[in-house]
Amino acid sequence: MQDLTTPDLVTSPVTSTDRFTLTLFFALVLHAMIILGITFGTPDADPPDNILPTLDITIANRKTPPPDEADYLAQTSQDGGGNVTEKVRPRQAIQEQAPAVEQQQPAPAPTQVVTADKSVTQIHQEDTVQPDAERKDPTAASLIQRIMDMVNLGEEINQTEQVYTKQPKEVYVSARTQEFKYANYMSEWVKKVERVGNLNYPDTARREGVSGKLLLDVSLNPDGSVRNITVLKSSGHAIIDEAAIRIVELAGPFPPFSPEISKEADILHITRTWDFSTSHRLKSH
Repeated sequence: MQDLTTPDLVTSPVTSTDRFTLTLFFALVLHAMIILGITFGTPDADPPDNILPTLDITIANRKTPPPDEADYLAQTSQDGGGNVTEKVRPRQAIQEQAPAVEQQQPAPAPTQVVTADKSVTQIHQEDTVQPDAERKDPTAASLIQRIMDMVNLGEEINQTEQVYTKQPKEVYVSARTQEFKYANYMSEWVKKVERVGNLNYPDTARREGVSGKLLLDVSLNPDGSVRNITVLKSSGHAIIDEAAIRIVELAGPFPPFSPEISKEADILHITRTWDFSTSHRLKSH
């Protein structure tokens, strides 16, 4: 029978003390991570500063017909009836271009909070953060708000704008006018009004036998259109006054101004006395 020999056991260099020390180290590390909340991860990337939100702004402008002869070039057409005789450039009275920047308020004084813990009184002082003395760059929100304020300001200026332009040249003619270029134009104008007036004599005045005289001022544009009709002296009868205005409107438009008149007059006033006689005829004096 073969003899069985017991193998020799090799002694391990790691002792029980080493194992205990290693286990205790890992336990301390694990507890420290749980207590202190230590985590591992990649930091969040900061958003780029040059990305700003978009803003669509629509500004509505008033549209006016362009004048026949413009003195200046502008963003929009306008035909002003100014209050000065010389030719000046239109201007607007702008009170403010942009909203004022609010001044920073001084930092409030530190607040004292008194708390009681059983029989011991403790006084705590809150920490206050002093504002940065240096001026900070405006944020995207402040820039958008400033743009909106400027748009609103522009609308207010459009509503309250004061435009000073060259005063239109006005010429007044009447039955006493002798200069040929005006007398000839007025003569043709009177003939047309009398012809239309006799064809459209008011039926109410004819039936009721109403007659009377009135003084009428008619202002004309250079193209011969009627600009305004004013009763300077009433006949005393509303039927006669209203009929005279209606007859002038029916007779228009009149011939345009001649080149000689256009050089001197932007508005031509013709002042005449109109007689609605008892014979149911219209005559100018």
